[in-house]
Amino acid sequence: MSRTNSRATTPPTGPDVVGSPSRRTPGERPGDPARVDVAHTVTVPAAPDVVFALLADVERWPLIFPPTVHARFLERAPDEGGPERLQLWATANGGVRTWTSRRLVDPVRRRISFGQDRPQSPVAAMGGEWIVGPADAGSEVVLTHSYAAVGDDAETLGWLEKAVDGNSRAELAALAGAAQEKEAGLETAFTFRDSLHIESGAAEVHAFLNDAERWEQRLPHVARVRLTEDLPGVQILEMDTRTADGSSHTTRSVRICQAPHSIHYKQLITPALLRVHTGSWLLTEDDRGVTVVAEHTVVLETAAIAQVLGPDADVQKARAFVRDALGRNSSATLRQAKAFAEGTSGA
Repeated sequence: MSRTNSRATTPPTGPDVVGSPSRRTPGERPGDPARVDVAHTVTVPAAPDVVFALLADVERWPLIFPPTVHARFLERAPDEGGPERLQLWATANGGVRTWTSRRLVDPVRRRISFGQDRPQSPVAAMGGEWIVGPADAGSEVVLTHSYAAVGDDAETLGWLEKAVDGNSRAELAALAGAAQEKEAGLETAFTFRDSLHIESGAAEVHAFLNDAERWEQRLPHVARVRLTEDLPGVQILEMDTRTADGSSHTTRSVRICQAPHSIHYKQLITPALLRVHTGSWLLTEDDRGVTVVAEHTVVLETAAIAQVLGPDADVQKARAFVRDALGRNSSATLRQAKAFAEGTSGA
């Protein structure tokens, strides 16, 4: 898409995140793993209600927090309030992990407590709290964690400590930047969709979209593909994409593949013009076939607009450029998926 090199998505620079020394408490019963408690704090130059609203909207976390790939509700809280249950996918120490959590959102006290109800090894237990309060410079945000490791050995505890510390610092720094932009009224995120009806079952279309390893042979805009799938349904897709001006750029994405109705993804390496790019392939069957929607949500890297599009370019021109480039590739993929699923392509 871009006319310049790709960029890795890294935590933004901003306010200092302060981590407290961790505290280790022995297990309650013999043989129970020890519990480790730690807190990270940041001052955010935005009002507490602005900050809390960003934290409460968990489905937009992939746009705010670099580690978060995808989030979905399993059970929503009732209108009168109460616990909710959700599933998260996130990067940690270079890998991708998923878990389900219960959380309780308290907008009056501006607190969100959470706890994993299905931890993934080597996590034996994980919980904590987001606490937002007023500060002279805007808000103070405290993120606490209380966790235990399977086996309670030093190596596993070290892995967990590194993951919790790294992700907490990345999330709090990103939250500070997002809240500051929100309060300033900067709208750098937008969503758009392309769709196509295919006279086929969802399974055939999903198979084409899932089998990205063959896109180099099937899609004219794809120059190179490298795909790994260490966990079932969780893919790492690295791809070189040809652009309309003859150049190419590299992206790397995490893809959450849930046959036969969805693939959600987040780019870890984005084109220079994008700070964040998430997307979905959504398949809905009817009595005539399946409608496939290619959805993109992007956050522009405003500092790169002049470099990529020229000194006279503004946010509106950047939005139009991104919409055209990503939409062109999505539409090409949809057409090839249609030909494949309807049996008119030999690929």
